[in-house]
Amino acid sequence: MVVEVLACRTGCGACCIAPGITRPFFGMPQGKPPGTPCVHLDAQRRCGLYQDVRRPAVCRTFKPHVDVCGDSAEQALELLNYLESASRPETSL
Repeated sequence: MVVEVLACRTGCGACCIAPGITRPFFGMPQGKPPGTPCVHLDAQRRCGLYQDVRRPAVCRTFKPHVDVCGDSAEQALELLNYLESASRPETSL
């Protein structure tokens, strides 16, 4: 089995927008609702906490992969929005 791991796409930021984060973290004491850009996402769509120990664990462990990042920033946002929506307990497909 071949697993295609990608380098993070410059200017994408989809993983900082689509997923919700239920735990409080630096700068977002209520967590982050799905579809809301993280307050640490800068104008170039880069993480302002990337090398910071205050970066949430869920963000540190996320690895870019073709299955969730697709071929473009737009496709990544679409795929991650779908996964976020499909994984909600009250959502049925």
